Amino acid sequence: MFNRVLAVALVAGLVAGLAIAVLQHFTTTPLILAGEQFEKPEGEAALGGMAAGLFGAHGVLAHGDVVTHNVVKAHSHGGAAADAGAAHEHGEGWSPADGLERTAFTALATIVTAIGFALMLLAVLLVAGEPIDIRHALAFAAAAFVATGLAPALGLAPELPGSAAGPLLARQVWWVSTAVATAVALWLLIRTPAVWAKILGFVLLLAPHVVGAPHPEAYASGAPAELAGHFAAASLVVHAALWAAVAVAVGFFWPRLARRAA
Repeated sequence: MFNRVLAVALVAGLVAGLAIAVLQHFTTTPLILAGEQFEKPEGEAALGGMAAGLFGAHGVLAHGDVVTHNVVKAHSHGGAAADAGAAHEHGEGWSPADGLERTAFTALATIVTAIGFALMLLAVLLVAGEPIDIRHALAFAAAAFVATGLAPALGLAPELPGSAAGPLLARQVWWVSTAVATAVALWLLIRTPAVWAKILGFVLLLAPHVVGAPHPEAYASGAPAELAGHFAAASLVVHAALWAAVAVAVGFFWPRLARRAA
């Protein structure tokens, strides 16, 4: 079973990651590159490339360029993408050069993120005892997108390079806490019939937003509001597309690898 899970996750993650890397290249990556032009002080190159999509400027799986403004959010903001998770730190250090090198690292980060998503999706489906097919995988992927995309974005939306932000560690802690609380809340609300579970689910769903996400004392951004808004919307769409692509790939390859093994 373990070998099958690992094989399906690797194949599904590779296929889905490559597909979303192409999508990022034509959607969120150009927006990040445009945003970096407003970030560069006196022509200095900005760091944020390889992961500023999936994790957002929070350094966690934030959403957008699932690896361009979110993958590792090398652009320090994301969670699961794209240039996908960049930690928005400005300073000395290596970063991929613009062009083919940056594109390759963005694609690699997206593929790694997709493999991680596939492993999580398979694990939850197995624990839930649900059939692993495209329909069930998509249903659970939709819940995963709510937990890792929509809910965190309500407090910490995907941000372009150069946007003012609260302390990185505080944002990461809030993002992870929100994603976990939302995931548990959805499980209790949808799969647990007890009244106490429904009440606890609503409490967990609301709690992170009642506490509030960490924000800067004053909002500021060098990029135009239209560009920032376009990026936030595009990032969420790419994040949703990543979960959907992973779900379809998992549902497609799971039964086929089983037949081959037999």
